Amino acid sequence: MMARIPAQRFETLRRKMVQQQLGDIADGRVREAMGKVPREHFVSGVMRSRAYEDGPLPIAKGQTISQPWIVARMTELLELHGDEKVLEIGTGSGYQTAVLALLAREVVSIERHGELARTARKRLSELGLSGITVLVSDGTMGRSEYAPFDCALVTAGAPDVPLRLVEQLRVGGRLVIPVGDAGTQTLLRVTREPDAEDGGARWREERFEDCRFVPLIGRFGWNQDQ
Repeated sequence: MMARIPAQRFETLRRKMVQQQLGDIADGRVREAMGKVPREHFVSGVMRSRAYEDGPLPIAKGQTISQPWIVARMTELLELHGDEKVLEIGTGSGYQTAVLALLAREVVSIERHGELARTARKRLSELGLSGITVLVSDGTMGRSEYAPFDCALVTAGAPDVPLRLVEQLRVGGRLVIPVGDAGTQTLLRVTREPDAEDGGARWREERFEDCRFVPLIGRFGWNQDQ
């Protein structure tokens, strides 16, 4: 039987994570949120003892919980102030969702796997977090009935920027997304600009670090078989 790790030990590991892994994250609100969310709550079994390792960890359905640094970095790039409505694509374990919920007014999170969505809802509810809606659908389509969004974050690698997600941002809204091939992507921050005269959505791109994510599956992502 695996020994139970005391809550105090996890708190110590969480503080070390913030100090040692997130030292170059400039946004103090992001570091503070990362120090509050119990990452061990979002993994199970033997993975709980590895919750604060500097790397991704496997979860159900062949997905992962991202490395703490990349969660913090993507959140930082959104430049949240506290009054935003955020769209998250890829709920996964719910860990990134929890961090966003501490920093924004409302989070709408989309997960394509019903099992992951149900588990994430339960975990988020157990932490007493509010302002979160977890839906099951094709995340590459967004959810137009909740739009416009101030920000959007995609936690899977896309072949291109999904136009549908940009269209659901308000003008000035920001999308953070990994874009590239199946092996390596680059973090992009896409800022929506006023539409072109023909009504087409326009945006400005900024490029940041290289990264590696599981593929974004859906109509405007990779096909299931790719």
